[in-house]
Amino acid sequence: MTLEAGTTLPTQTFVVRRADLVRYAGASGDLNPIHWSDRVAMAVGLPGVIAHGMYTLALAARAVATWTDDAEVLELGAKFTAPVVVPDDDTGVSVEVAGEVASVEDGRATLRLTVTSEGQKVLGMPKAVVRA
Repeated sequence: MTLEAGTTLPTQTFVVRRADLVRYAGASGDLNPIHWSDRVAMAVGLPGVIAHGMYTLALAARAVATWTDDAEVLELGAKFTAPVVVPDDDTGVSVEVAGEVASVEDGRATLRLTVTSEGQKVLGMPKAVVRA
């Protein structure tokens, strides 16, 4: 895909299930029980088991890779603003990643992202900079 300022990137949807959280926990070493135990998650004030923030950011990175045909990522960042609550069922929850090319200059493209789940923004100020 050619990256030009103002281009709207097609929304990508990822389904997150509890099994994904278990695999991510094993790979990352983040075994915090808020990512697998409803009892613990609710005891600390969460509405249920939540996805790892870095897993959610990784989904945004996957969208960037798809849009840019695996261009080199120079920067990727966001704030974790709301949890992605993952139900204990086979359906899971959807995370949607939308994007727009904010600028292209000096061989770098800046992508402004919007990452939502259940209609709520879950990452604040997410952006990626890739080699154009």
